Amino acid sequence: MSETPPARKIVHVDMDAFYASVEQLDQPDLRGRPVLVGGRPEGRGVVAAASYESRRFGCRSAMPMATALRLCPQAAIVKPRFDRYREVSRHIHEIFRRYTDRVEPLSLDESYLDVTGHDLPATEVARRIKREIRAETGLTASAGAGPNKLVAKIASDFKKPDGLVVVRPSEVRRFLAPLPVSRIWGIGRVGEQRLARIGVQTIGDLARVGEAALSRLFGRSGPFFRKLALGQDDRPVSPERPTRSISSETTFAADVVDRVRLRRMLGKFAGEIEASLRKEGLLARTVTVKVRYHDFRQVTRSSTAREPLRSARSMRERARTLLGRTAAGRVPIRLVGLGVSNLFDEEAERQLPLFSEES
Repeated sequence: MSETPPARKIVHVDMDAFYASVEQLDQPDLRGRPVLVGGRPEGRGVVAAASYESRRFGCRSAMPMATALRLCPQAAIVKPRFDRYREVSRHIHEIFRRYTDRVEPLSLDESYLDVTGHDLPATEVARRIKREIRAETGLTASAGAGPNKLVAKIASDFKKPDGLVVVRPSEVRRFLAPLPVSRIWGIGRVGEQRLARIGVQTIGDLARVGEAALSRLFGRSGPFFRKLALGQDDRPVSPERPTRSISSETTFAADVVDRVRLRRMLGKFAGEIEASLRKEGLLARTVTVKVRYHDFRQVTRSSTAREPLRSARSMRERARTLLGRTAAGRVPIRLVGLGVSNLFDEEAERQLPLFSEES
Protein backbone atom coordinates (compact mmCIF):
# COMPACT_ATOMS: atom_id res chain seq x y z
CA MET A 1 0.00 0.00 0.00
CA SER A 2 1.42 3.40 -1.00
CA GLU A 3 1.90 6.04 1.63
CA THR A 4 -0.40 9.05 1.68
CA PRO A 5 1.60 12.14 0.67
CA PRO A 6 1.86 14.83 3.36
CA ALA A 7 -0.62 17.69 3.26
CA ARG A 8 0.85 20.62 1.40
CA LYS A 9 2.03 23.64 3.36
CA ILE A 10 1.99 26.78 1.21
CA VAL A 11 2.98 30.25 2.40
CA HIS A 12 2.27 33.44 0.48
CA VAL A 13 4.38 36.46 1.43
CA ASP A 14 3.38 39.94 0.26
CA MET A 15 5.50 42.97 1.17
CA ASP A 16 3.45 45.87 2.52
CA ALA A 17 3.31 48.80 0.04
CA PHE A 18 6.78 47.70 -1.03
CA TYR A 19 8.06 50.53 -3.24
CA ALA A 20 6.57 53.24 -1.03
CA SER A 21 7.84 51.52 2.13
CA VAL A 22 11.38 51.33 0.72
CA GLU A 23 11.24 55.06 -0.04
CA GLN A 24 10.02 55.82 3.47
CA LEU A 25 12.77 53.62 4.89
CA ASP A 26 15.50 55.37 2.90
CA GLN A 27 14.10 58.89 3.32
CA PRO A 28 13.09 59.45 6.97
CA ASP A 29 11.30 62.72 6.13
CA LEU A 30 8.71 60.65 4.18
CA ARG A 31 7.81 58.43 7.13
CA GLY A 32 4.24 58.87 8.29
CA ARG A 33 3.42 60.92 5.19
CA PRO A 34 1.33 59.94 2.14
CA VAL A 35 3.71 58.79 -0.59
CA LEU A 36 2.99 58.00 -4.24
CA VAL A 37 5.66 56.22 -6.26
CA GLY A 38 5.34 56.77 -9.99
CA GLY A 39 5.49 59.24 -12.87
CA ARG A 40 4.70 62.94 -12.74
CA PRO A 41 1.04 63.84 -13.43
CA GLU A 42 1.90 66.26 -16.24
CA GLY A 43 3.46 63.35 -18.12
CA ARG A 44 0.34 61.21 -17.69
CA GLY A 45 2.15 59.29 -14.98
CA VAL A 46 0.66 56.25 -13.25
CA VAL A 47 0.91 55.27 -9.59
CA ALA A 48 3.21 52.27 -9.21
CA ALA A 49 2.76 52.09 -5.42
CA ALA A 50 0.83 54.00 -2.77
CA SER A 51 1.81 54.15 0.89
CA TYR A 52 -0.79 53.19 3.46
CA GLU A 53 -1.06 56.85 4.46
CA SER A 54 -2.17 57.72 0.91
CA ARG A 55 -4.48 54.71 0.62
CA ARG A 56 -6.68 56.21 3.31
CA PHE A 57 -7.59 58.86 0.74
CA GLY A 58 -8.47 56.28 -1.92
CA CYS A 59 -5.13 56.23 -3.76
CA ARG A 60 -4.00 52.91 -5.23
CA SER A 61 -1.58 51.44 -7.72
CA ALA A 62 -2.39 51.64 -11.47
CA MET A 63 -4.34 54.86 -10.85
CA PRO A 64 -3.42 57.91 -12.96
CA MET A 65 -1.15 60.10 -10.87
CA ALA A 66 -3.34 63.14 -11.58
CA THR A 67 -6.33 61.31 -10.08
CA ALA A 68 -4.34 60.25 -7.03
CA LEU A 69 -3.22 63.85 -6.42
CA ARG A 70 -6.80 65.09 -6.62
CA LEU A 71 -7.66 62.60 -3.88
CA CYS A 72 -4.56 63.38 -1.81
CA PRO A 73 -2.97 66.69 -2.89
CA GLN A 74 -0.52 66.64 0.03
CA ALA A 75 1.09 63.38 -1.12
CA ALA A 76 4.80 63.31 -1.94
CA ILE A 77 5.56 62.00 -5.45
CA VAL A 78 8.69 59.86 -5.65
CA LYS A 79 10.30 58.60 -8.84
CA PRO A 80 10.70 54.79 -8.79
CA ARG A 81 14.17 53.37 -8.09
CA PHE A 82 13.96 49.83 -9.44
CA ASP A 83 17.61 49.04 -8.84
CA ARG A 84 17.00 49.65 -5.14
CA TYR A 85 13.78 47.62 -5.09
CA ARG A 86 15.49 44.69 -6.79
CA GLU A 87 18.34 44.88 -4.28
CA VAL A 88 15.90 44.62 -1.36
CA SER A 89 13.92 41.91 -3.14
CA ARG A 90 17.07 39.80 -3.57
CA HIS A 91 17.72 40.05 0.17
CA ILE A 92 14.16 38.97 0.93
CA HIS A 93 14.53 35.97 -1.38
CA GLU A 94 17.71 34.99 0.44
CA ILE A 95 15.60 34.83 3.59
CA PHE A 96 13.01 32.65 1.83
CA ARG A 97 15.70 30.17 0.75
CA ARG A 98 16.75 29.60 4.33
CA TYR A 99 13.50 27.63 4.58
CA THR A 100 12.85 26.22 1.08
CA ASP A 101 14.14 26.19 -2.50
CA ARG A 102 10.60 26.03 -3.80
CA VAL A 103 9.93 29.75 -4.17
CA GLU A 104 7.70 31.15 -6.92
CA PRO A 105 8.13 34.92 -7.35
CA LEU A 106 5.06 36.71 -8.68
CA SER A 107 6.80 40.10 -8.65
CA LEU A 108 9.56 41.85 -6.73
CA ASP A 109 7.37 42.03 -3.62
CA GLU A 110 5.24 38.89 -3.70
CA SER A 111 6.05 35.16 -3.66
CA TYR A 112 4.67 31.70 -2.95
CA LEU A 113 6.73 29.27 -0.87
CA ASP A 114 6.15 25.53 -0.64
CA VAL A 115 7.37 24.50 2.82
CA THR A 116 5.74 21.05 2.80
CA GLY A 117 8.99 19.28 3.61
CA HIS A 118 10.01 21.61 6.43
CA ASP A 119 10.08 20.31 9.99
CA LEU A 120 8.39 23.44 11.32
CA PRO A 121 4.66 24.10 10.90
CA ALA A 122 3.79 26.59 8.15
CA THR A 123 2.65 29.04 10.84
CA GLU A 124 6.08 29.12 12.43
CA VAL A 125 7.88 29.34 9.08
CA ALA A 126 5.76 32.34 8.10
CA ARG A 127 6.27 33.99 11.49
CA ARG A 128 10.05 33.56 11.33
CA ILE A 129 10.24 34.86 7.76
CA LYS A 130 8.28 37.96 8.72
CA ARG A 131 10.50 38.53 11.74
CA GLU A 132 13.72 38.13 9.74
CA ILE A 133 12.52 40.43 6.95
CA ARG A 134 11.76 43.13 9.49
CA ALA A 135 15.02 42.70 11.39
CA GLU A 136 17.23 42.64 8.29
CA THR A 137 15.50 45.11 5.95
CA GLY A 138 13.41 47.32 8.24
CA LEU A 139 10.28 46.48 6.22
CA THR A 140 7.08 44.65 7.09
CA ALA A 141 5.45 41.81 5.20
CA SER A 142 2.06 40.16 5.41
CA ALA A 143 1.82 36.39 5.12
CA GLY A 144 -0.83 33.76 4.66
CA ALA A 145 -0.44 30.01 5.12
CA GLY A 146 -2.71 27.24 3.95
CA PRO A 147 -2.92 23.93 2.09
CA ASN A 148 -2.80 25.52 -1.37
CA LYS A 149 -1.96 28.68 -3.31
CA LEU A 150 -5.50 30.06 -3.44
CA VAL A 151 -6.01 29.91 0.32
CA ALA A 152 -2.52 31.20 1.18
CA LYS A 153 -2.90 34.16 -1.18
CA ILE A 154 -6.31 35.17 0.17
CA ALA A 155 -5.13 34.72 3.75
CA SER A 156 -2.16 37.05 3.21
CA ASP A 157 -4.52 39.90 2.24
CA PHE A 158 -6.63 39.65 5.38
CA LYS A 159 -4.71 41.61 7.99
CA LYS A 160 -2.41 43.94 6.04
CA PRO A 161 -0.12 45.52 6.94
CA ASP A 162 2.14 43.24 8.98
CA GLY A 163 -0.48 40.50 9.15
CA LEU A 164 -0.32 36.72 9.51
CA VAL A 165 -3.32 34.51 8.84
CA VAL A 166 -3.16 30.70 8.86
CA VAL A 167 -5.92 28.48 7.47
CA ARG A 168 -5.78 24.79 8.35
CA PRO A 169 -7.12 22.18 5.89
CA SER A 170 -10.20 21.53 8.04
CA GLU A 171 -11.01 25.27 8.02
CA VAL A 172 -10.77 25.95 4.28
CA ARG A 173 -14.44 25.70 3.31
CA ARG A 174 -15.54 27.75 6.32
CA PHE A 175 -12.86 30.37 5.61
CA LEU A 176 -13.77 30.77 1.94
CA ALA A 177 -17.56 30.53 2.09
CA PRO A 178 -18.46 34.12 3.17
CA LEU A 179 -15.95 35.84 0.89
CA PRO A 180 -17.05 37.58 -2.34
CA VAL A 181 -16.55 35.62 -5.56
CA SER A 182 -14.12 38.31 -6.72
CA ARG A 183 -11.57 36.71 -4.38
CA ILE A 184 -11.41 33.66 -6.65
CA TRP A 185 -8.36 33.71 -8.93
CA GLY A 186 -9.46 34.40 -12.53
CA ILE A 187 -12.94 35.80 -11.86
CA GLY A 188 -12.91 39.41 -12.96
CA ARG A 189 -15.50 42.13 -12.84
CA VAL A 190 -17.46 40.74 -15.78
CA GLY A 191 -17.43 37.23 -14.28
CA GLU A 192 -18.65 38.67 -11.00
CA GLN A 193 -21.54 40.34 -12.85
CA ARG A 194 -22.47 37.11 -14.64
CA LEU A 195 -22.57 35.23 -11.35
CA ALA A 196 -24.62 37.97 -9.68
CA ARG A 197 -27.29 37.50 -12.37
CA ILE A 198 -27.80 33.92 -11.16
CA GLY A 199 -27.77 34.93 -7.51
CA VAL A 200 -24.15 34.03 -6.74
CA GLN A 201 -22.44 36.58 -4.50
CA THR A 202 -20.09 34.60 -2.28
CA ILE A 203 -17.61 31.77 -2.72
CA GLY A 204 -19.98 29.59 -0.71
CA ASP A 205 -22.74 30.35 -3.24
CA LEU A 206 -20.38 29.46 -6.08
CA ALA A 207 -19.48 26.12 -4.48
CA ARG A 208 -23.15 25.12 -4.64
CA VAL A 209 -23.53 25.78 -8.38
CA GLY A 210 -23.28 22.74 -10.63
CA GLU A 211 -20.49 22.29 -13.15
CA ALA A 212 -22.88 22.34 -16.11
CA ALA A 213 -24.23 25.77 -15.18
CA LEU A 214 -20.74 27.16 -14.66
CA SER A 215 -19.59 25.68 -17.97
CA ARG A 216 -22.39 27.57 -19.72
CA LEU A 217 -21.20 30.79 -18.08
CA PHE A 218 -17.42 30.37 -18.34
CA GLY A 219 -16.74 27.54 -20.78
CA ARG A 220 -13.86 25.28 -19.80
CA SER A 221 -12.97 27.57 -16.87
CA GLY A 222 -16.31 26.86 -15.16
CA PRO A 223 -15.37 23.55 -13.48
CA PHE A 224 -12.01 25.03 -12.43
CA PHE A 225 -13.74 27.93 -10.68
CA ARG A 226 -16.00 25.47 -8.86
CA LYS A 227 -12.97 23.50 -7.64
CA LEU A 228 -11.41 26.67 -6.30
CA ALA A 229 -14.68 27.59 -4.57
CA LEU A 230 -14.54 24.19 -2.87
CA GLY A 231 -11.02 25.01 -1.69
CA GLN A 232 -9.38 22.58 -4.11
CA ASP A 233 -6.28 24.01 -5.79
CA ASP A 234 -3.52 21.69 -6.95
CA ARG A 235 -1.47 24.28 -8.81
CA PRO A 236 2.19 23.68 -7.90
CA VAL A 237 4.62 26.29 -6.62
CA SER A 238 6.86 26.82 -9.67
CA PRO A 239 10.31 28.11 -8.67
CA GLU A 240 11.70 31.17 -10.43
CA ARG A 241 8.98 31.36 -13.04
CA PRO A 242 9.84 34.28 -15.33
CA THR A 243 7.14 36.71 -16.36
CA ARG A 244 6.64 36.08 -20.08
CA SER A 245 3.73 38.40 -20.75
CA ILE A 246 1.40 40.87 -19.08
CA SER A 247 -2.12 41.47 -20.33
CA SER A 248 -5.56 42.84 -19.56
CA GLU A 249 -8.85 42.11 -21.26
CA THR A 250 -12.58 42.46 -20.79
CA THR A 251 -15.67 40.68 -22.08
CA PHE A 252 -18.50 43.13 -22.67
CA ALA A 253 -21.96 42.48 -21.27
CA ALA A 254 -23.32 43.47 -24.71
CA ASP A 255 -21.42 43.39 -28.00
CA VAL A 256 -19.71 46.67 -28.88
CA VAL A 257 -19.42 48.33 -32.30
CA ASP A 258 -18.33 51.77 -31.10
CA ARG A 259 -14.64 52.06 -32.02
CA VAL A 260 -14.17 55.04 -29.68
CA ARG A 261 -15.23 52.91 -26.71
CA LEU A 262 -12.85 50.14 -27.76
CA ARG A 263 -9.96 52.60 -28.12
CA ARG A 264 -10.77 54.04 -24.70
CA MET A 265 -10.69 50.54 -23.18
CA LEU A 266 -7.29 49.84 -24.74
CA GLY A 267 -6.02 53.09 -23.25
CA LYS A 268 -7.18 51.96 -19.81
CA PHE A 269 -5.40 48.61 -20.26
CA ALA A 270 -2.21 50.41 -21.32
CA GLY A 271 -2.20 52.30 -18.01
CA GLU A 272 -2.64 49.08 -16.03
CA ILE A 273 0.12 47.32 -17.96
CA GLU A 274 2.51 50.24 -17.50
CA ALA A 275 2.01 50.02 -13.73
CA SER A 276 2.71 46.25 -13.80
CA LEU A 277 5.85 46.68 -15.90
CA ARG A 278 7.17 49.37 -13.57
CA LYS A 279 6.36 47.26 -10.52
CA GLU A 280 8.42 44.36 -11.87
CA GLY A 281 11.20 46.51 -13.35
CA LEU A 282 10.50 45.21 -16.86
CA LEU A 283 10.46 46.57 -20.39
CA ALA A 284 8.54 45.14 -23.36
CA ARG A 285 9.08 44.96 -27.07
CA THR A 286 5.90 43.35 -28.40
CA VAL A 287 2.36 44.72 -28.14
CA THR A 288 -0.62 42.50 -28.98
CA VAL A 289 -4.29 43.37 -29.35
CA LYS A 290 -6.83 40.56 -29.04
CA VAL A 291 -10.36 40.84 -30.40
CA ARG A 292 -13.18 38.32 -30.15
CA TYR A 293 -16.07 38.99 -32.50
CA HIS A 294 -19.76 38.42 -31.76
CA ASP A 295 -19.61 35.02 -33.48
CA PHE A 296 -16.67 33.94 -31.25
CA ARG A 297 -14.06 34.25 -33.99
CA GLN A 298 -10.88 35.55 -32.40
CA VAL A 299 -7.98 37.43 -33.97
CA THR A 300 -4.75 38.90 -32.61
CA ARG A 301 -2.62 41.65 -34.11
CA SER A 302 0.95 42.26 -32.91
CA SER A 303 3.89 44.53 -33.54
CA THR A 304 7.42 44.49 -32.15
CA ALA A 305 9.20 47.76 -31.49
CA ARG A 306 12.81 48.65 -32.21
CA GLU A 307 13.03 50.50 -28.92
CA PRO A 308 11.84 49.11 -25.55
CA LEU A 309 8.32 50.01 -24.50
CA ARG A 310 6.86 50.74 -21.09
CA SER A 311 4.92 54.01 -21.18
CA ALA A 312 1.15 53.80 -21.41
CA ARG A 313 1.24 56.38 -24.18
CA SER A 314 3.46 54.33 -26.49
CA MET A 315 1.47 51.15 -25.84
CA ARG A 316 -1.80 52.99 -26.37
CA GLU A 317 -0.70 54.37 -29.72
CA ARG A 318 0.43 50.97 -30.97
CA ALA A 319 -2.71 49.31 -29.66
CA ARG A 320 -4.96 51.73 -31.52
CA THR A 321 -3.04 51.15 -34.74
CA LEU A 322 -3.37 47.40 -34.27
CA LEU A 323 -7.09 47.74 -33.55
CA GLY A 324 -7.41 49.39 -36.98
CA ARG A 325 -6.16 46.15 -38.52
CA THR A 326 -9.23 44.30 -37.21
CA ALA A 327 -12.91 44.56 -38.12
CA ALA A 328 -13.58 46.64 -35.00
CA GLY A 329 -16.12 49.35 -35.78
CA ARG A 330 -17.71 47.28 -38.52
CA VAL A 331 -18.37 43.98 -36.71
CA PRO A 332 -19.74 43.69 -33.14
CA ILE A 333 -17.03 42.88 -30.58
CA ARG A 334 -17.60 40.79 -27.44
CA LEU A 335 -14.04 40.89 -26.04
CA VAL A 336 -11.04 43.16 -26.40
CA GLY A 337 -7.63 42.74 -24.78
CA LEU A 338 -4.16 44.22 -24.75
CA GLY A 339 -0.94 42.43 -23.87
CA VAL A 340 2.81 42.90 -23.97
CA SER A 341 5.49 40.23 -24.36
CA ASN A 342 9.18 39.92 -25.21
CA LEU A 343 9.75 41.13 -21.67
CA PHE A 344 13.15 41.69 -20.12
CA ASP A 345 14.76 43.37 -17.16
CA GLU A 346 15.46 47.02 -17.84
CA GLU A 347 19.06 46.54 -16.69
CA ALA A 348 19.58 44.21 -19.65
CA GLU A 349 18.32 46.70 -22.21
CA ARG A 350 21.71 47.49 -23.70
CA GLN A 351 22.74 43.86 -24.01
CA LEU A 352 19.71 42.72 -26.03
CA PRO A 353 19.64 42.74 -29.85
CA LEU A 354 17.22 45.04 -31.62
CA PHE A 355 14.09 43.61 -33.14
CA SER A 356 12.58 44.71 -36.42
CA GLU A 357 9.00 45.86 -36.86
CA GLU A 358 6.56 43.07 -37.61
CA SER A 359 3.92 43.41 -40.27
